[in-house]
Amino acid sequence: MRNYRNLGILAGLALSVSVSALSAYASEPTVPPVAPPFPAEGKIKYVSRDSIEEFKALPSYNEPDWVKKNFVDTGKLPPVKDRLPKEPLVFKTDNMVDGVGVYGDTLRHVIGGRPEGWNYGAGQTQGWGGIDIGLSECLTRTAPLFQVEAKDTEPLPNLAKSWEWSADGHKLTMHLVEGAKWSDGVAFNADDIMFYWEDEVIDPNVSPLGGGASPEAFGEGTTLKKIDDYTVEWTFKDAFPKQYLYTMSYPSFCPGPSHILKPQHPKYSKNTYDQFKNAFPPEFMNMPVMGAWVPVEYRPDDIIVMRRNPYYWKVDEKGNQLPYLNELHYKLSTWADRDVQAVAGSGDISNLEQPENFVASLKRAAEKTAPARLAFGPRLIGYNLRMNLSANGWGDPDARGQAVRELNRNEDFRKAVTMGLDRKAIGDSLVKGPFTAIYPGGLSSGTSFYDRNSVVYYPFDLKGAKALLAKAGLKDTDGDGFVNFPAGTEGGKNVEIVLLVNNAYATDKSLAEGVIGQMEKLGIKVILNALDGPKRDDAHYAGRFDWLIQRSSPELASVVQNTEQLAPVGPRTSWQHRAGKDGKLDLMPYEEKLVDIVTKFQTSQDNNERVDLMKQYQKVATENVDTVGLTEYPGALIINKRFSNVPAGTPIFMFNWAEDSVIRERLWVAADKQGKYELFPEQLPGKPGDKGPIN
Repeated sequence: MRNYRNLGILAGLALSVSVSALSAYASEPTVPPVAPPFPAEGKIKYVSRDSIEEFKALPSYNEPDWVKKNFVDTGKLPPVKDRLPKEPLVFKTDNMVDGVGVYGDTLRHVIGGRPEGWNYGAGQTQGWGGIDIGLSECLTRTAPLFQVEAKDTEPLPNLAKSWEWSADGHKLTMHLVEGAKWSDGVAFNADDIMFYWEDEVIDPNVSPLGGGASPEAFGEGTTLKKIDDYTVEWTFKDAFPKQYLYTMSYPSFCPGPSHILKPQHPKYSKNTYDQFKNAFPPEFMNMPVMGAWVPVEYRPDDIIVMRRNPYYWKVDEKGNQLPYLNELHYKLSTWADRDVQAVAGSGDISNLEQPENFVASLKRAAEKTAPARLAFGPRLIGYNLRMNLSANGWGDPDARGQAVRELNRNEDFRKAVTMGLDRKAIGDSLVKGPFTAIYPGGLSSGTSFYDRNSVVYYPFDLKGAKALLAKAGLKDTDGDGFVNFPAGTEGGKNVEIVLLVNNAYATDKSLAEGVIGQMEKLGIKVILNALDGPKRDDAHYAGRFDWLIQRSSPELASVVQNTEQLAPVGPRTSWQHRAGKDGKLDLMPYEEKLVDIVTKFQTSQDNNERVDLMKQYQKVATENVDTVGLTEYPGALIINKRFSNVPAGTPIFMFNWAEDSVIRERLWVAADKQGKYELFPEQLPGKPGDKGPIN
């Protein structure tokens, strides 16, 4: 801490931190220390955006021989050319590391999640780990943009094959891919888009799974209407809000099959909203999708199997209908086991994000006989402690919870908490070595918008933190080592804070235990509330928490994706501050500044201005301790060496997770390296609701 004293004085002056703000504690605000060098980082090969894909008709099309023989020649399926759009999406060969591939083989995943069902648009998780990405397609696509230079970065076309802005910039006309079909052969069109928008995003009783899938995420006053079967028109309050093109990608605008969903929706049936949400449990097989693979088998606590979609609407430049891989497996285990199996070769892919496994994984990958290759990316995985900042009823807190929220809204209290954390010790508790770095909160150091000199870091200073608690009116009045509420609040009882954490991740629980231990030294009693994934998410989105630990989401890593979640720009955009039942937000002054900055960023057309706005954002957010950063570290992509077409330097998380960034529909395995892993060889998905695939 002393090493940064002089730097802290300079940074404090540069950031206009007032003398009164410094007087409460001995150490000065400063910039975070430089992260230790990390030589294992993979290098990205940058390309132009238009070199990845295009929509066009090809002279002829191909598919696996067994599909033609078993299904087309027997009259069970139309010829492949009749199953494809007029102009399918074509992946360009030059952007494929290993070129055009061959059909066959299986990609074996291991996940720690469990599926709730297949109604993604109504908030059901499919278990994560790439399942939803494998079956969902969205209006635009961003995951492959990690390889595109910043000056050329704009979302890729996907279900929306093209778009144009009106002269005044308030209208955006989107042209959908024409002739594409759901996996059951039913036509995809604008009705699917409108059902998702009107009956899921706009309907206040439905909460789509995508964190940004709320009306305000697309701008206040935004409307969407159908022009014809393959054209929709957006109308925005602001001019040229190109930022929303990112919000139209995964996970926020991925429509489901309206021909299956609509009859179950309460607007069109006698169902309740709960019945609508749960109408398609995990046992419901062959759910129609626009993605490359369809769920055909589910065995509880064992496996989910997905088979190739015979109506998939993407091809390579030789006209081969994608995907190349016939089958995906999702073994239902634990997230830690995912790393172990990928390194051992019994699994094929993993996002190595649990730092407890870093050292052992690196050692195994370095062996000549290792079945998998491992490549680290930039430090894009960060963890924040988020405080519930809503004091007007979000989550219906009791008297204790309301008192905690008032504390959360106290700047001295937030600063006391962040100064009471020894981040070096927190990082070292996860993994030794040059992996973790000091992370005060805010934007990830791995994003191109990060500016270290705009970060306000309050170093670890337990004595100063205790002084700030006293300034906030908190003292240990009963001598038990924990501070008490003032006499007029909660009867002067101990301040008890409940910390929500995801029970499925060892890292999350380890960090929670570290926070609890360090807060005890500060004099704050923190109680752990560890819930499994879906229950944890439900508690979070419903506002039923005091504090929570959350891994960085896309807006902190890419900035341009899910940007609205950087601040409470609407009643349901923020992760930690949402409106109460009255639909209103009770913003603090610094939050109003953040909202103003984010709103300007979303509509600015000037790249230099956008960079400056994010510097302002980082200063305001960290100076006011909008979130309490815990630690930051890189992740590594582990993938079996038999797979081809893995882009160099693929980060496990930037615009999206690596399962999407690697573009799985383009992955292939050479014929002489293929294994006999398929559980349903030469079979295709059956009818929606039927058990299993058909042969």
